[in-house]
Amino acid sequence: MRRSRIAAYVSSLLLAAGAVLTGAGSAQAATGPYVALGDSYSSGVGAGSYIGSSGDCKRSTKAHPYLWAAANSPSSFAFTACSGARTGDVLAGQMGPLNSATALVSISVGGNDAGFADVMTTCVLQSDSACLSRINTARAYVDSTLPGKLDSVYSAIRAKAPSARVVVLGYPRFYKLGTACLGLSETKRKAINDAADHLDAAIARRAAAHSFTFGDVRTTFTGHEICSGSSWLHSVNWLNIGESYHPTAAGQSGGYLPVLNRAA
Repeated sequence: MRRSRIAAYVSSLLLAAGAVLTGAGSAQAATGPYVALGDSYSSGVGAGSYIGSSGDCKRSTKAHPYLWAAANSPSSFAFTACSGARTGDVLAGQMGPLNSATALVSISVGGNDAGFADVMTTCVLQSDSACLSRINTARAYVDSTLPGKLDSVYSAIRAKAPSARVVVLGYPRFYKLGTACLGLSETKRKAINDAADHLDAAIARRAAAHSFTFGDVRTTFTGHEICSGSSWLHSVNWLNIGESYHPTAAGQSGGYLPVLNRAA
């Protein structure tokens, strides 16, 4: 009798070990409801294969939230990220699916608040000095105003989804420096990269203040910037201006998805 109890105990230990090794009984965040919020970097602008019903939000089946959901089969998946979204748009129109059962939330937001499109337009069309001046204006906004707007979004997410793991995804650097490259001057390219770092640092600080995980994509995009010869980002595209400076499908799957996988 005693021997059978010992055998049963050993068997239960082996089964438990097997569950760990095979992933059975994984955390709720891997299988529970997933909500993807944010701007065009989350919706997948630039990746193609847009979902017809998403309209101008341009949600793509090649965007990292869609890819993550396809690979992990959450119990439900709400994809509300939208092209052009600012913090106020997330608060006003994207948070409906969040609730107490939500297990995972991902979000990228802040670039449009800081005037991303206008910065890039200025830098493409105008002089070095005009580009640097517009970037300095954006940096000042990131320092003075953006933190409070991010706090409002992050606080609302936590209030609506108190048990969720929240992954805040940043933005890549756009350019490989120190290489011959047609287009913007090295001065502009460096200033744009520095501005991306400045924005990411501000987002990471606010994410940490809310105990959210910051997903830094700059490392995964290293070697795949514009001018690298293997870019995962669109350069200026005069035939489809809205896709300019957005990740390609490879940027979503190779740059963003691995970061979300690690953080989620």
